[in-house]
Amino acid sequence: MIYPIFLKIMKTKIPFRKLLGIVFSTFVLSCSPAPNLTKTPTVYLQQNYPANAIPDNLRTTQPKLYFMTDRFLADEWTDQKPYSSKRSPSMAFGEVTVSFGQDRDWEKLVQSSEAKDRAKEIRLKITDADEFIRFPSTPLLFPVSSTAAEATKDPAFRTYKKREVEFKGMLSGLLKQSNKRDVVLFVHGFNNEFDDAAYALADLWHFSGRIGVPIFFTWPSGAGGVLGYLKDRESGEYSVFHLKETLRLISQTSGLDNVHIIAHSRGADVVTTALRELIIEARGGGKPSYETYKIENLILAAPDLDFGIVRQRLIAEEFSNAFGQINVYVNKNDGALGIAQKLATGQRLGRLKSSSLEQIDKAILARAGNVHFIDVENSGSSVGHSYFRQNPNVLSDIALTLQHNVGPGGKKRPLLSRSDNFWGLTKFYPFDTPPEVELDADVGRN
Repeated sequence: MIYPIFLKIMKTKIPFRKLLGIVFSTFVLSCSPAPNLTKTPTVYLQQNYPANAIPDNLRTTQPKLYFMTDRFLADEWTDQKPYSSKRSPSMAFGEVTVSFGQDRDWEKLVQSSEAKDRAKEIRLKITDADEFIRFPSTPLLFPVSSTAAEATKDPAFRTYKKREVEFKGMLSGLLKQSNKRDVVLFVHGFNNEFDDAAYALADLWHFSGRIGVPIFFTWPSGAGGVLGYLKDRESGEYSVFHLKETLRLISQTSGLDNVHIIAHSRGADVVTTALRELIIEARGGGKPSYETYKIENLILAAPDLDFGIVRQRLIAEEFSNAFGQINVYVNKNDGALGIAQKLATGQRLGRLKSSSLEQIDKAILARAGNVHFIDVENSGSSVGHSYFRQNPNVLSDIALTLQHNVGPGGKKRPLLSRSDNFWGLTKFYPFDTPPEVELDADVGRN
C-alpha cells in the first residue's frame, strides 16, 4: 500500500525531502491546533447557548469525557498523554476530565460560549485521566462472537465477555444521566495524539449542547517524522477491528437511542472501513443495519478518502441505507488533502466537487436521499484542514445536526441547495439567508 505513494513521490518534480517536509508541516499545522476552546459558533451569536437543556450534573467547567483506545501505554503515565502512538493488541476504556479554563465558573463559560470576541482565551486542559476497563489482547483463540461450548471454557474468552458486560453496564448508567440517551463518538485523523482527540471532542460536544455521552476512539496515530503519514495510515488499518468491537458494544447497550459518529480526515477511512464490515455482517445475518447499530448521523469532516474507492465500496453497495443521514464536509481548497491527493492515486473525498460525480453516482445518491455534501465556502486558510471545529459556520451546522436530527434545507439547517446532493454553507450561516430563497420543510430520514 505504501509503494504506490513512493512512486508518486519519486516522479514529482519537487525534491523528495522537500516534498515530505511540506507534507509533514502541512498536516502538523492543520491537525494540531492549540488547545483553547474554539471560536463561538455563529448560531450562538444570535440565539442563546442551550444551557437550560443541559442536566445539572453536566453544567460544569470540569466535564468528563470517555475514551476507547488501542494505543499502547506511554512509558510514563501523565494525564495529558497516558498513551503513546504505539499499537496495543488490547482495548482500554476510561475517562478524562477536561478543564474549561481554571478561573471560570459555569455562568462565565456560558457567557463566553455566546461571545463573538473573548477578552481571554479559555484554555482546555486534561486534569485527570483514568483507565477503567482493559480488554484481553486480540486475536482470541475463539472469535468474540463465538457461542461454541469450547469457547466458554477459554479463560481469555470468558474475560473478554466479562469486560463487555462491564463496559455496557457503565455506558448504560451514563446514558441515564444524559439529556439524550445518545452517544457522540469522535474519531480523529492523522498525526493526532491522545490529548488532541480529547480536545477536539471537547469543542464538538460542548458547542453541540453537551448532548448524550461523549466518547472518543483514539487509534495509534502521531508517529511523527516525515514518514509519519505513511505509518499512521497503516495504524488506522490496524485499528479497524477494535473500532468494530467498540461500535458493536455501544449498539448493544441497554437504553441507547442513537449514535452520532464524527470522523475527521484519515479517521474517516478507519470509520467507513469498520462500518462497511459491520454492515456486511448484519446483512449476512439477515439483520437491518440501521436498527442494529442505531447510527443516526455519520459526519465525515474533510475525509482523506480516495473517491474512487468510495464509489466502489460505499456508493455501489448502497452503504447509506445503514444510517439516518450522512453529512460530508468538503472544501476544494483544503491544502492538506491537496498534498495527499498528489501523493495518492485519486480524488480525495474531502475535495469533491459536483463535477466529479458520474451520472450513475448522481442517480444512486439521489435515490438514497440521505447523503449530503456540504460545500464549505469560507473555510479560512488555504491549508486549513481542521475547519470542522475551527470554522464557526461548520461547527454551527454540526451542532444543529446533532440537536435536531434533521437534514439540510429546512429552517433548522438552512443550507443552500446546489445540485446533485451538494449544499452551500455560507460565511454567515445559519443566518443572513438570501430573501429570495424559500426553505423547504425540515428534512429528516427518508
